[in-house]
Amino acid sequence: MTRSVTQAPFGQLPDGRSVDLYTLTNDNGMQVEIMTYGGVITSILAPDRDGELGDVVLGYDNLDAYLAGSPFFGAITGRYANRIAGGQFRLSGETYTLVKNNGVNHLHGGTVGFDKKLWEAESFENEDGVGVRMSYVSPDMEEGYPGTLSSTVTYTLTDENGLQIDYEARTDKATVVNLTNHSYFNLKDGGASSILDHEMMIDADQFIPTDDGNIPLGPFMEVAGTPFDFREAETIGARVEADDEQIRFGSGYDHSYVINRESGGLALAVEVYEPTTGRVMDVLTTEPGVQFYTGNHLGGNFTGKGGVTYASRSGFCLETQHYPDSPNQPDYPSAVLRPGQTYRSTTVYRFSVR
Repeated sequence: MTRSVTQAPFGQLPDGRSVDLYTLTNDNGMQVEIMTYGGVITSILAPDRDGELGDVVLGYDNLDAYLAGSPFFGAITGRYANRIAGGQFRLSGETYTLVKNNGVNHLHGGTVGFDKKLWEAESFENEDGVGVRMSYVSPDMEEGYPGTLSSTVTYTLTDENGLQIDYEARTDKATVVNLTNHSYFNLKDGGASSILDHEMMIDADQFIPTDDGNIPLGPFMEVAGTPFDFREAETIGARVEADDEQIRFGSGYDHSYVINRESGGLALAVEVYEPTTGRVMDVLTTEPGVQFYTGNHLGGNFTGKGGVTYASRSGFCLETQHYPDSPNQPDYPSAVLRPGQTYRSTTVYRFSVR
């Protein structure tokens, strides 16, 4: 197989702008499709233990379905992924009020966040693999955020079957930034069945407890002795219905984990294994946290690729990021970006079999 990048039309937005679909293929035949609307990963074809390719992410077959309504399938989420309490934060002596699109809180960049923007794109090939580089300039006060923010998200499919996502951003005024990808994974069949038999290891001794609005309570909690302990591989479904206040608040898992790491750079955060197909996905990141979500609210509300109706817990998300509500949590790592600085973040979803 010869690595390649192809570009094809994927439809038009209501205002007439064209959306393109980029297909990345590596030397092993693994394929990733990404569209310019929302930077959405629409498909990942990864081999099983018999070498058969299968789609491992949830999504839609066409652009119109994404426009009609999507729970952030495969999208770039920003300017700030996850929640900001009360839709407000203070920075440089000023209070900024954001769009409240999650009850009284702000979620994933607002009503028209980065997931609903048309990104400029250019393809490339280098020694690491093939890819597409996407860019978007968010104007000052878009969705309530200060500063004109110039963002670049680079997707690289390597010949080692890794999908590497590099994020960069610069601003002309102090602001907050927290970018991630919101793919829903199902390593068995792309969402046709439950993910509860997937075996997961999360290298984290602590997680962030929340209130019933998924807003952090502040201090971290030890995972030991709780349903949140995945330090040793366990099936996702083993404790997802546990009689636990935090499980009830999230209607399952929808919490941020504090990744164990000895230094900066890429650290292995999560390993997922699907025993039927033998597929393994490792998640490596430079970020301090990963939000683990078990698709609790899919609930048959979305009919996806191939006409499959996605049931509750038919996909899981592993959103690498700064912690939720960091702008209002002084003890968390800062998510502030100032003029002259460059925001950088890298995550790799690496596929293999066993």
